[in-house]
Amino acid sequence: TYDVTTIRASTPMYLMSRKIKSTGVKMVLSGEGADEVFGGYLYFHYAPNADDFHSETVSRVHNLHTSDCLRANKSTMAWGLEARVPFLDKEFLEVAMNVRAEDKLCSKDIMEKAIIRRAFDVDFADAGFTEEELAQGPYLPRDVLWRQKEQFSDGVGYAWIDSLKDWAESRVSDEALASAKERFPYDTPQTKEAYHYRELFEQKFPQEACLTSVVRWVPRTDWGCSADPSGRAQKIHDKAY
Repeated sequence: TYDVTTIRASTPMYLMSRKIKSTGVKMVLSGEGADEVFGGYLYFHYAPNADDFHSETVSRVHNLHTSDCLRANKSTMAWGLEARVPFLDKEFLEVAMNVRAEDKLCSKDIMEKAIIRRAFDVDFADAGFTEEELAQGPYLPRDVLWRQKEQFSDGVGYAWIDSLKDWAESRVSDEALASAKERFPYDTPQTKEAYHYRELFEQKFPQEACLTSVVRWVPRTDWGCSADPSGRAQKIHDKAY
């Protein structure tokens, strides 16, 4: 792929997989699908209504093979590490995708993916826990369970994406970007980072047919949010650009 956010996330996941495999671990559980199913990306805050919110989750789930699952599969199996994705279990999807969209909506008062966060918080869980279980507290520390969404490429450290932009800035001239439409008439890159990834992609996959297999991951700009795929590009992010 030449998709910006997939490349940004694939590189640290590739390195992390190498580290995990070096410890002798052969299989991991990974969270792919949760944000697509529950509308966890920050741009979902700008969904106009519940119907549009639901349609976007359906679209994201259908296209997982072009982005997150593509990244997870390639990055882990490069080191012989098997990643299993429980949020994409068929029975789980049957339940989760039939939850009312109104119950998944996020806002300035409701954190994204609140419905799944509550499932791991004993304060909100259904009755039936023993006193001993309740005394153990939530399954995850509160500062982890209720922290704002960070996309993987931001979550590994903000300097990662910032350095990629600087790296591309030093390799793509202003003149090259200005004439990007001439060199790349199909799916023309809009930034120097995207331009350089496109150059690298076409060195490896020069056939035009390869281009149509790439689906770029971009937020819904028609909802009034930024087209930049980084979560930090959305105004709702605590440390937005």
